[in-house]
Amino acid sequence: MYVLFFRLFFQRMDPERAHHLAFGWIRLAARVPVLRTFLAAALAPRYKELRTEAFGLRMHGPFGLAAGFDKNAVAIDGMAMLGFDHVEIGTVTGEPQPGNPKKRLFRLVQDRALINRMGFNNDGSAAVAARLAAREPVFKGVVGVNIGKTKVVPEAEAAADYVKSTERLARHADYLVVNVSSPNTPGLRNLQATESLRPLLTAVREAADRSVEGRRVPLLVKIAPDLADEDVDAVADLAVELGLDGIIATNTTIAREGLGLVSDPALTAETGGLSGAPLKERSLDVLRRLYARVGDRITLVGVGGVETAEDAWQRILAGATLVQGYSAFVYEGPFWARAIHKGLAARLAASPYATLAEAIGADTRKASTA
Repeated sequence: MYVLFFRLFFQRMDPERAHHLAFGWIRLAARVPVLRTFLAAALAPRYKELRTEAFGLRMHGPFGLAAGFDKNAVAIDGMAMLGFDHVEIGTVTGEPQPGNPKKRLFRLVQDRALINRMGFNNDGSAAVAARLAAREPVFKGVVGVNIGKTKVVPEAEAAADYVKSTERLARHADYLVVNVSSPNTPGLRNLQATESLRPLLTAVREAADRSVEGRRVPLLVKIAPDLADEDVDAVADLAVELGLDGIIATNTTIAREGLGLVSDPALTAETGGLSGAPLKERSLDVLRRLYARVGDRITLVGVGGVETAEDAWQRILAGATLVQGYSAFVYEGPFWARAIHKGLAARLAASPYATLAEAIGADTRKASTA
């Protein structure tokens, strides 16, 4: 039914407008007690065998919503209602910014992909922090906060900008993500170089510790799929050295391999980050490489091209403790998280592993000893 609705309605609409319309419906449904209770029961059944612990946080399962959908922390309960085990809001920048000029979001329906050059459009860290502080959660769930660089801030002053956001947001975050991998903010990806990343992550860690008393906020970094293998290794080694809690692999890609065969070449030529099915293999390769490098010393989060329960299961076998999705939500609709959970539970039951934790990295470990 959703696929038919998408083809007849959403597919004919500007993608960003369709996003805001669907987002509004989700927010509205979450405000109506009877409706949200019904929808949560239908869309978010819990499987005790999927219960997951990551960087000290307990979750109903391993599948969460990636950053980019709820940039301003306005629909956390709505997304939990739809079955996501954790919700990562953002990317939030130190100062509010409108993002890049429209049109900036494109659907590649035949490729089950999206291209975006949104440019971190958001209300800014002060406004988002105030919203999180005033929030009264309806559903108990884990909320991550993804922070990035304000566009007008020079690269040399990036650390101070991230620190500003950290000081405002860390106390409201179950975990914090440093995003240095979006292709849509000029110079941002330069911060993935270890000589720039080390002082940045150190400054954010110190700011989080100063800002939050009584607990240590887990800190993760999100990397690009376009890093060379040796640079992936360097980031992994740095994460271990600095005692980071996790790495998210991966953000969108600027590559266009395999596109243009079925999608309109005019669309595939649009600049911005590509997400969805075409990113699947490279994201999985980066995840395997990270796990082979860090093992269980750091929690890995697999994202990029995750469409089905099988995709999520493959990420877990490759080394991911948590799995995230976003682009496929556009094409699969509100029953997507439910299908992922049901399929994961079935695959775990059919596997030789007694628990989900036992399955994490199993295939990568086998490959390394083969």
